[in-house]
Amino acid sequence: MRFDRTLFAAAALLLAAGAQAQTTWDMPTAYPTTNFHTENVQLFAADIDKATGGKLKITVHANASLIKAPDIKRAVRGGQVQIGEILLANFANEEALYELDGVPFLAASYADAMKLYKAQKPALEKLLAGQGMKLLYTVPWGPQGIYSKREINSVVDMKGLKWRAYSPATNKIAELVNATPVTIQAAELSQALATGVVDSYMSSLSTGFDTKTFESVKNWYDTQAWLPKNAVIVSQKAFDALDKPAQAAVLKAAAEAEVRGWKMSNDKNQWYAEQMTKNGMKIIKPSPKLAADMRQVGAIMLADWLKRAGPDGKAVVDAYRKM
Repeated sequence: MRFDRTLFAAAALLLAAGAQAQTTWDMPTAYPTTNFHTENVQLFAADIDKATGGKLKITVHANASLIKAPDIKRAVRGGQVQIGEILLANFANEEALYELDGVPFLAASYADAMKLYKAQKPALEKLLAGQGMKLLYTVPWGPQGIYSKREINSVVDMKGLKWRAYSPATNKIAELVNATPVTIQAAELSQALATGVVDSYMSSLSTGFDTKTFESVKNWYDTQAWLPKNAVIVSQKAFDALDKPAQAAVLKAAAEAEVRGWKMSNDKNQWYAEQMTKNGMKIIKPSPKLAADMRQVGAIMLADWLKRAGPDGKAVVDAYRKM
């Protein structure tokens, strides 16, 4: 009888251990904890924790503390981490499709950015699936403008600027406006501006606020050039290893994070403008000449993108323009 009780106790312990089994994922992202993208990611992780009763826990590693921005996609694909947040345009040299939302003036408003995403999404999902990854959701940055220590009235005034390039698209812009590109990621930007390594770049008001660009640069030209997207991607292998309820919880939390994130981006854009103005940033409407010059840059880059992307890329752009 004692032997039977021992077996029963052992079985109970095994069942309890199974019930309490926990899966943990590491999730690197490149932006500080105060950035709305990271805030949204934290809510996404918390939603999954709650929905799975703590069986799936995601540890968010913000501000490139675990893995630098250009290496996050490779880390997810290679299994170094299970999930991560990436800026799609960072990977344009790998595949043209990743760069589409970084083509200036193709989609320059939140409404158009959403249309572009809907047109792009099936091809994006297929591309990532072929690399062993699953797209969970995307969230755009605010409209992109030009930060510059120098006053700019036309592209001619941009010649010789030390231009922060963080993606192939921003590097191409530097080339077209005769600026000097310097590769600087978000986590390194504050120091680069303070030390004069760069004196200009294109980005959103949120990046300017996060990096305290207003301490070094006082001009932001509101070109509203494009709205690049961050994407949260997961290893298909890691996703498939979850049980069905956990998979459903991840997909539900991702859908909610996407809706919430797009709204956060739009809502906070005006708040960032107010904060930047309070800190001495001049938000300037581009001169007609500068606006026309930058649209010409966009036209050149779109033509170049269509050549590189081929028929599949053209089909995405055509679908977008029909919406």
